[in-house]
Amino acid sequence: MARKPNDYKSNVKPIWCPGCGDYAVHAALMRAFAELDLAPENIVVASGIGCSSRLPGFISTYGFHGIHGRVLPLATGIKLSQPDKTVVAVGGDGDGLSIGGGHFPHAARRNIEIAYIMMDNSIYGMTKGQASPTSEKGTKQAASPYGTIEAPLNPILLALAYNTSFVARAFSGELKEMVEIFKIALQHPGFAFVQVLSPCVSFANTYDLFREITAPLPEDHDVTNITAAMQLAQSQAPLYRGIFHHSVRPGYSEQIAEIQQRAPKITTAELMDRYER
Repeated sequence: MARKPNDYKSNVKPIWCPGCGDYAVHAALMRAFAELDLAPENIVVASGIGCSSRLPGFISTYGFHGIHGRVLPLATGIKLSQPDKTVVAVGGDGDGLSIGGGHFPHAARRNIEIAYIMMDNSIYGMTKGQASPTSEKGTKQAASPYGTIEAPLNPILLALAYNTSFVARAFSGELKEMVEIFKIALQHPGFAFVQVLSPCVSFANTYDLFREITAPLPEDHDVTNITAAMQLAQSQAPLYRGIFHHSVRPGYSEQIAEIQQRAPKITTAELMDRYER
């Protein structure tokens, strides 16, 4: 019997604000799991800290709610210990680009076989609306009453600069498109990064803006051309959705397994005997 999205829904009801974009991400991820017919027991979803990082509790797969900014090393460890599992890392822009920003390039260069979904609302929603690394310059919030003076980071451009093997952007207001992107990311044999524009309705409601300025990538875009992808990633009007880059190279856990096969087999007793000498 074919699986259905609700087969992945837990008994814990989401507690995001009504209208939050993360509800759509939750729905799209469950639909992607179902359409790929993935067994719940073969999926692990890891997260950091923040509104979006609550997601593992709302699905019936294995989940691990980690600490702030550490979702990528957590997911990497899970994948290396359970290489047969589908591993998904989820988190927000603050979690992934501020305290966790140092882990992003290393997950990319290792090409660890996980799908990383960054729900980007350009705000710290859980802590009542501080500006985040992707907030527009001049953003006024309680913690920045005169407007932020920092320029925002561009997650897509960063991922491309790190030579991430799969880079895409989705919008929570385009559910079907998001499902298709998730399906490809989940099957990608390497590090797949998906930025989801997921507006915070309480502190930074940009739904109408994104409906106006986002657009699908040009049909003739070559996803193997990373230079062209970088040029498209810098566009702000339109703000492009879709797959910017898609290439295949050996994955990290695959290469680790090959080394383990070549390395000599040494027992703990033999190793301790060497030290005792």
